[in-house]
Amino acid sequence: MPVLVFGSVVADLVFALPALPAPGVTVLGPGYAALPGGKGANQAVAAALDGAATAFAGAVGADAMAEVALAGLRGAGVDLSRLATVEAPTACAAVCVDPGGRNQIAVGSGANLAARARQVEDAALGPATILLLQMEVPPAENAALVRRARARGARVLLNLAPAAEIDAAALRALDLLVANEHEAAWLAARLSCAADAAGLHRALGIDVAVTLGEAGAEAMTAGGAFCVPAFPVRAVDTTGAGDAWCGVLAAALDRGLPLEAAMRRASAAAALACTRPGAAAAMPAAAETERFLA
Repeated sequence: MPVLVFGSVVADLVFALPALPAPGVTVLGPGYAALPGGKGANQAVAAALDGAATAFAGAVGADAMAEVALAGLRGAGVDLSRLATVEAPTACAAVCVDPGGRNQIAVGSGANLAARARQVEDAALGPATILLLQMEVPPAENAALVRRARARGARVLLNLAPAAEIDAAALRALDLLVANEHEAAWLAARLSCAADAAGLHRALGIDVAVTLGEAGAEAMTAGGAFCVPAFPVRAVDTTGAGDAWCGVLAAALDRGLPLEAAMRRASAAAALACTRPGAAAAMPAAAETERFLA
């Protein structure tokens, strides 16, 4: 089980509208699409499609939305044996998009708030495992799983998305923290440090990667600093780009690539994801990423 993702899974209801609703105003659109989403599920799909044996631990409800939310994971062949079915409803997001690509998103977290670290057994957290987490499940559960994974020797990656408080000791126990520039600035303000990879590395004592959109990504590690450029593409939808980056990064590290090379592959996959609509549906297969890199 090289890549194990603990995180969120969401059914996205996407509405293409002529204008975003103002308070108290109803806007009619021609239809909607029901699509799989959630940062945890998206990243697991990205890792699996990039060739990693991938497992997912999270929670859904016993409802019809669970089938929508899990479609991407099932299609990518992700191991769902650690998935919990709980009394709370499956998480659902209402995504309104206008013709200019601007969006308004409301999320009902539902079953994601019932995801528990105990769903992952100790035996799954050995040195061969890369554990990948995000912040759409309870932070206390993330922290508990980080501590157990560190004790068992797993390699632990946290994508601080969306930015939220998590136990400081758990942050310092990570092998790699991944944040975008907004999340990095949020964390830096709480740590009273510079809002870049170097500043966060000095404050936390761990490897840090910061994604910078069209400016690429930067990292600061115990071995030094480096930057990876972005790949220019004609973007259609950037929704899944960050999740493609994180999932493919984990898969690349699992196959033994050094961090800089893994970040370059992740950047290529993220660029490809931007050329397609949707989140889980936009994740590229390994062969597509390799052709793009070539």
